[in-house]
Amino acid sequence: MKKTNDVLDAIHFRRTVNQNSFTSEEVSREDILTILEAANAAPTHKRTQPWRYVIFRKEGLQRLGTELARIYKSITPTEKYTEITEQNMAKKATMSNVAIAIVVNYTGDVPEWEELAATACSVENLWLAAHSLNIGGYWATPGLINHLGGFLNLEENQKCIGIFYLGHHQAETREPVRTPIEDKIRWEE
Repeated sequence: MKKTNDVLDAIHFRRTVNQNSFTSEEVSREDILTILEAANAAPTHKRTQPWRYVIFRKEGLQRLGTELARIYKSITPTEKYTEITEQNMAKKATMSNVAIAIVVNYTGDVPEWEELAATACSVENLWLAAHSLNIGGYWATPGLINHLGGFLNLEENQKCIGIFYLGHHQAETREPVRTPIEDKIRWEE
């Protein structure tokens, strides 16, 4: 029988919850700060703490949606452009209560991959904290994020690596779908 506790349960049952499952219930500023404090507790080599977050709520979501639509229109070749996709880019940001731009701040003190890994650990903490508050979310990585630097006022050493959408939800708990760990490990004893 598998061992279990609250932490292990959260790790195993945390799931992507897409915007179509979000309710209109507002995610409070207090809950967002609780979630971000958990994100801030991530491990980091040489304490560089490379994660940075830009939080969009209310009118900020409208501005983000407008910018995503503008980027889509400006970078998409004419033969691939569709007006419906442009509209969906704008709509996607406003279908959640909160959108958080995930930014890695490369310090140069450690290899870039370590700062990227630390930021990913921070996002996992964010995700687990949200899950513990019954707030769903997911990490979106559309190619448009590579063009958000100016909009987000990023510095030369910073890069947006995704947008995390948050919202209260009515999604059912789902069993994890993973192949057995035995297929992914090798013992050397």
